[in-house]
Amino acid sequence: MGGAEFEIETRSLAKHFGDVRALDGLDLSIGRGELFGLVGPDGAGKTTALRILSGIMDPTSGEAYVAGISVNRDPEAVKDKIGYMSQRFGLYEDLTTLENLLFYADLYEVTRKERPAIIERLLGFSNLTPFKDRLAGALSGGMKQKLGLACALIHTPEILLLDEPTNGVDPVSRRDFWKILYDLLKEGVTILITTAYLDEAERCGRVGLLNEGKLIVVDTPKNIKNSLGAPMVEIATHAVRAVEKLVRPLGGVLKVTAYGDRIHVALESMDRLGGVIAVIKDNGLPVEGSREIAPSLEDMFISLVERK
Repeated sequence: MGGAEFEIETRSLAKHFGDVRALDGLDLSIGRGELFGLVGPDGAGKTTALRILSGIMDPTSGEAYVAGISVNRDPEAVKDKIGYMSQRFGLYEDLTTLENLLFYADLYEVTRKERPAIIERLLGFSNLTPFKDRLAGALSGGMKQKLGLACALIHTPEILLLDEPTNGVDPVSRRDFWKILYDLLKEGVTILITTAYLDEAERCGRVGLLNEGKLIVVDTPKNIKNSLGAPMVEIATHAVRAVEKLVRPLGGVLKVTAYGDRIHVALESMDRLGGVIAVIKDNGLPVEGSREIAPSLEDMFISLVERK
């Protein structure tokens, strides 16, 4: 039996496809009412984890519990407790917004008596009321994602499993989508979201960094960023690649990562910065500015992956 204090729990969860280990001993515990982000690049195992937790896919080994129910032994019972939104959520584009909601109400056996109030609330919740008679195929990408979320919520689940729900969505729609998630959190819904966007991971209460099927670290975004244990500076330059190559082997430089027209440099101490800048300039390369910064989650993810 899974721990009663956790809404989602996995123990040594593994999934192999031939020689490929999509998940390799995943141990994860997510508390009730938590917003947890599973973060990693394509192929890290995020989608596989959600498919197992939703009862769609059987694990190769290990155990998974959702709402205290064993996914291994009773996957159908799990489906009543969750709302699952896959990367390509199954909206019917030739049905209207309202008809899609009614279709999912049928699938989840929501009673006729309950439907009007639930649908009215979900339409208002997602700002889709003005578009209830519009064909789903005519909705924008952001609206489709909100409709997908509304359909996943039609049976009032206690747990939401969202697989990269904002992938390819414009920034304004992403912001609106996250506002809806925060409102759900206030209602006590437990949310597990996968994302490749590290700026989105910053919005989560805790995150798990997943790479090649293995969890590298689980903690709050703040604690992960503070774990670098070294100062970091940002150097602006129009010769990023040349500066990166020059700075990387210097004494006192621990880590160098390029971002557009800037590089992030982790140093043994801030005393090293003057020497680094001097070397860049002595080699005839431009420096538009430099400043101390807090490491980003992306800095930490790259650093942790390289350490492993």
